[in-house]
Amino acid sequence: MARSAKGLGRNAAKKATARRRAPAAERVDAPAGDDLPPGSVCYVWPRGPGGCEKTINLALQGGGAHGAFTWGVLDRLLEDGRIAVDGISATSAGAINAALLAQGLMAGGPDGARQQLHDFWNAISVASSRMAPLMNWLDVFSQGWNRDLSPGHLAFDLASRVLSPYQLNPFGLNPLRDLLDQTIDVDRIRACETVKLFISATNVETGKIRVFDHKELTVDAILASACLPQIFHAVEIDGQHYWDGGYMGNPALYPLIYNCQAQDVVIIRINPIIRKGVPRTARDIDNRLNEITFNSSLMREMRAIAFVTKLIDERKIDDATMKRMYIHMVEADDLMIRLGVASKLNPDWDFLCHLRDVGRARAERWIASTMDRLGRESTIDIREEFL
Repeated sequence: MARSAKGLGRNAAKKATARRRAPAAERVDAPAGDDLPPGSVCYVWPRGPGGCEKTINLALQGGGAHGAFTWGVLDRLLEDGRIAVDGISATSAGAINAALLAQGLMAGGPDGARQQLHDFWNAISVASSRMAPLMNWLDVFSQGWNRDLSPGHLAFDLASRVLSPYQLNPFGLNPLRDLLDQTIDVDRIRACETVKLFISATNVETGKIRVFDHKELTVDAILASACLPQIFHAVEIDGQHYWDGGYMGNPALYPLIYNCQAQDVVIIRINPIIRKGVPRTARDIDNRLNEITFNSSLMREMRAIAFVTKLIDERKIDDATMKRMYIHMVEADDLMIRLGVASKLNPDWDFLCHLRDVGRARAERWIASTMDRLGRESTIDIREEFL
């Protein structure tokens, strides 16, 4: 099977180019005094006449392998070329996508970011298929891409309920660390400011959210943001220990409100909020609890945004520090509710490409329906969705 981003997206790219050729990224010198080698460059999206038409912020949820859906959405936005990104707030798999996006933009513009995303998800598939044969054992019991009933997943699930990762993995081995070390150029991300980056993790002892901006970014910060406590050891940073950021911010929106100029926030949602019916099995109950937990912080922030927006609209406040935000959403709840919890650990390349293609299709639909409304209004009913 072809592994090239050019091969995988050739037809779609030709169609997009026929409609509109994306503007080339502008090549600029890296800031003086940074840690990059002499002569290093960054790329920034061109803005204004002849450049990008709109500027947005991105909010990227986590969800394991389901993050390939976000990859697809980002791929389509980058291909379109009319939308620039001011800031990205992200958690877990979203944090990895965010770092790859930022790094790719700096190193090679939109095309570089698309290639970075493709190469990483391909590497995840290759590495996981080699290092996790137990999860693929006897897939005859799986239902399509769902692996909830596979003996490998059931054995792993049972073991994780009885034994902690400190018992199952006393040396704290994390294959994701090696892959991120090979993929993420932390110095480049910290030195350049093509986009503002905000990565969330949860402090184990205080229960508070910790947001790492791009100046503080490390591989450990990304690992902390993606640290599921049932699978990995807590990640220690400066004497503090962290778990997955999804518990307290999936993702956090306030860094985009207070630190970015763009008023539009596009949430790429992976975790369904509404799921009809009462779960009956232990597996389905756990899955639903996970969805509720990982959406709770987002729902709280959306309630606050709705409240402030109402005050602004009713002219009950006249405070320049209260910024009106426009909220948008790209999601695939109809697909995600059909996927079992084990599919979040499914590294199969065909599955990841399927999610990518769904993400591209949903982004295409979103661009067509929303482009003209950016900077003017929200395109979701916040009260209906979150209150």
